[in-house]
Amino acid sequence: MEGIGVWDVLAVLLSACIGAMGLGGGGVLILYLTLVKNMPQLASQGVNLLFFLPCAVTAVIIYARRGLLRWKTVLPMAAGGALGVGAGSLFLQNVSSRALTVGFACLMIAAGLFTVFRREKAQ
Repeated sequence: MEGIGVWDVLAVLLSACIGAMGLGGGGVLILYLTLVKNMPQLASQGVNLLFFLPCAVTAVIIYARRGLLRWKTVLPMAAGGALGVGAGSLFLQNVSSRALTVGFACLMIAAGLFTVFRREKAQ
């Protein structure tokens, strides 16, 4: 097992800072795993989901206990998400790792451009 390097520390710090701002550090985690650790794109996204799920479950429990969830909205969205996961899994069985990487890169660039250039709505 190799030691912790500078890139490892920077990835943790950057992900924590981005996550603390509410922007989601998962994108940084995927970039780090694919570019620095040479992990395949699909495996990187799987690891990202493994990090996300415990946080999501904890948040749902806390918000539900506080009565802050609108179940008439949450349940249809959860069902749609489950259908999306199933469809995505079937789709990914026929997509190359390279195509997935390029698609993810385009998504990250588009999200970044949207964040930088979006206009705030007037109050």
